[in-house]
Amino acid sequence: MARVLVLSGPNLQLLGTREPAIYGRTTLAEIHAELAELAAARGAAVDCRQSNHEGELLDWIGAVRGVFDGMLLNAGAFTHTSYALRDAIQAVGLPCVEVHLSNPEAREPFRRRSRIAAACVAKVAGFGARSYALALEGLLDRLDARS
Repeated sequence: MARVLVLSGPNLQLLGTREPAIYGRTTLAEIHAELAELAAARGAAVDCRQSNHEGELLDWIGAVRGVFDGMLLNAGAFTHTSYALRDAIQAVGLPCVEVHLSNPEAREPFRRRSRIAAACVAKVAGFGARSYALALEGLLDRLDARS
């Protein structure tokens, strides 16, 4: 059974009410429930977590070896600033998919540069809450192909 760690970064606990024109009305809890159902249907499992603290995200990434087979990461604003997250993803050596609800490249200039992209195997962006499910499907396909 494939196990996937799903991490969401700063302010994502506010989904559903935070700028719904950009991020939609789906809550993070609803996204997590959908991912659990999707994973179960594929014979996999997810562990979904959210933190506003970069250090906590780093600690969770640093502990993935031997527990998880891959990761989804919506690093929020840390996407554009955190070399530490990039280094942690690269260091653990598990496939990680970068996830965004909106399309960062179509937004403000500071959002157009991802610091974590080079350490990720793929990126899914711009499909709203569905971005997480699409990323999970892609990651599970990748993990299935490896086994």
